[in-house]
Amino acid sequence: KGKPILVESFAVWCPTCLAQQREISKLRATEGDSTVHISLDTDPNEDESLVKTHATNNLFDWYFAISPVDLTKQLIKEFGVSVVYAPGAPVILICEDQSARLLERGVKSADKLKSEVEKGC
Repeated sequence: KGKPILVESFAVWCPTCLAQQREISKLRATEGDSTVHISLDTDPNEDESLVKTHATNNLFDWYFAISPVDLTKQLIKEFGVSVVYAPGAPVILICEDQSARLLERGVKSADKLKSEVEKGC
């Protein structure tokens, strides 16, 4: 509560997602905990063990979760199917007022993520 949230939809197998996560890591190194970061695995073929290993091996220190099917369906309903297209590096910004928007496709630099958070919803 009281902080913007960046939710990244990803899959462990996706090199574009890893590139996006490295940018999130850079942002966290400069911004600390001013923004909440959540990486949400939307690939139904991946499990908690795989995601945990991925986060640990890459030294990522923010929230990681497996998206329940119902949540994935709600995300698609709200933002369209591109929100679960891992190679598009989907990131959702949720603002403090609970409004949300899907950021542009492709890997977003740490600076771009920071400016999107500052811009708001």
